[in-house]
Amino acid sequence: MSTGAIPRLVIAAPSSGAGKTTVATGLMAAFAEAGLAVSPHKVGPDYIDPGYHSLATGRPGRNLDAYLCGTDRIAPLFLHGAAGADLAVVEGVMGLFDGASGRGELSSTAQVAKLLRAPVVLVVDASSQSRSVAALVHGFASWDPEVRLAGVILNKVGSDRHEELLREAMGSSGVPVLGALRRTQQARTPSRHLGLVPVAERRAEAVESVRELAARVREGCDLEALLALARGVPELTDAPWDPVAEVAARSTGARPLIAVAGGAAFTFSYAEHAELLTAAGAEVAPFDPLRDERLPSGTQGLVIGGGFPEMYAPDLSANAPLRAAVAHLAASGAPVSAECAGLLYLSRSIDGKPMCGVLPADARMTERLTLGYREAVALEDNALAVAGTRVRGHEFHRTVLEPGAGASPAWGLTHPERRMEGFVSGGVHASYLHVHWAAEPSLATRLAENAARHAAAPGAVR
Repeated sequence: MSTGAIPRLVIAAPSSGAGKTTVATGLMAAFAEAGLAVSPHKVGPDYIDPGYHSLATGRPGRNLDAYLCGTDRIAPLFLHGAAGADLAVVEGVMGLFDGASGRGELSSTAQVAKLLRAPVVLVVDASSQSRSVAALVHGFASWDPEVRLAGVILNKVGSDRHEELLREAMGSSGVPVLGALRRTQQARTPSRHLGLVPVAERRAEAVESVRELAARVREGCDLEALLALARGVPELTDAPWDPVAEVAARSTGARPLIAVAGGAAFTFSYAEHAELLTAAGAEVAPFDPLRDERLPSGTQGLVIGGGFPEMYAPDLSANAPLRAAVAHLAASGAPVSAECAGLLYLSRSIDGKPMCGVLPADARMTERLTLGYREAVALEDNALAVAGTRVRGHEFHRTVLEPGAGASPAWGLTHPERRMEGFVSGGVHASYLHVHWAAEPSLATRLAENAARHAAAPGAVR
């Protein structure tokens, strides 16, 4: 099988809440348990669902976001992530045709399906309808002729009789029914203020949930028909994305060690970031701020991504040795990149609990959700970007930081609103904005080069 002919399916829905994650994760797990190498993907900026995908398949969950990365990178990123796989399953976002606000189809599941030339399987919540399901599916199948809606999985079916009525109605739709899943209380995954609870916070329970999802999908779906559908795709002619080819420069000599925060409090990360840092000449070392009292030995740079520090503020605060180590590293001028949760961890406090004290700001939880795509520009040279670098990012949080920007902001937001955001101080670049470095590989290159420069400087932290 050539690289571009990887069998693939897109799992979509008419709207959020229909059961995309349940079905997509169950399919991934069922096919993986059958011995296939399954490559998991998620449309959009979501970090949480890919954790369940990774648990189901044993491979990194990859995001495909046309807004953050550009339409021309979707197929290359897909081919990179799916290399060596027998099957790729792509979970959609929101409703099939829902994209970035005010941008038409941009970043929608439909657009990604077209870019991947992949068939779409629509997951329909059938709990409150029978014959109407055929009208709904007909509308979705005919809306965009370039989107191939190749099958339907009926979810939340109430009984054998209900399934019989649904299948009868679908018989004249021209779209085959590839599965029917019963309503059940099993395999539920708990949610809270930003969506599902991440795998890292409930691994044992998540393993059992994924196992139950696989069993439900095996029982209710025609896996042979789904696999045959996936294998009937045309070849993609794009070259796979290559992190080595993407970086503008690589360090020579010793590889600087860049520590990357992980564990239950910092679960938001794109797999391509570590790959780009490695390609740019850095050694990447994970650590857990909830458990580790020291940074990895020899750390010369630090990346603290997103997550849920507000849920673990007492434990993060109690780890005073690590907070002091982070503050010491930042004071030394080492490059530090912090996004969202990382921004909060570097602040003075979260809901009154002392944090690292690197930034002159305090964070607190609120009821208000800040959510959406952003466009931004670097206002001055810093550890992560040179002045004038333009990026697209995503904000997703229920916290407020006061003040929201320092004397030297991390970014000037240009769309959809204009404001200053985040902090630049010494080697620290901290912001609420999540950025996908595959769209701007110079960020990884600059961070690695600054870490190498710091490692070579007299008096650097060792």
